[in-house]
Amino acid sequence: MCLAIPGQVVEIFSEGSDERKTALIDVVGVRRKVDLGLLQDDMPRPGEWVLIHVGFAMSKISEEDAIDQMLTLRALGEAESAMQEVEGYGLENDEGANASVKTVQSGSKDLIQ
Repeated sequence: MCLAIPGQVVEIFSEGSDERKTALIDVVGVRRKVDLGLLQDDMPRPGEWVLIHVGFAMSKISEEDAIDQMLTLRALGEAESAMQEVEGYGLENDEGANASVKTVQSGSKDLIQ
């Protein structure tokens, strides 16, 4: 099953010679860097929510829609698979990335548990 996982933008980065945009995203406490290339025309800002899939932000969504999506994943029994996907994005080589993250708002951490 293809999972679209909601996450909250924590920080945005410009990388490489082409100034490619990436973001540090918080998904119920797991923080990963994702590519923002698909959202060039509607770039998210810190605090906004996006749907992500295999390391790419696919669309911006509201906080309410993010919570609904996590509840749906949980109801379908896909919450654990979603977290495994997010954990697979990796920040192992990104020193300091985990230190610059704020807590996800609205209590959505409880949605996965």
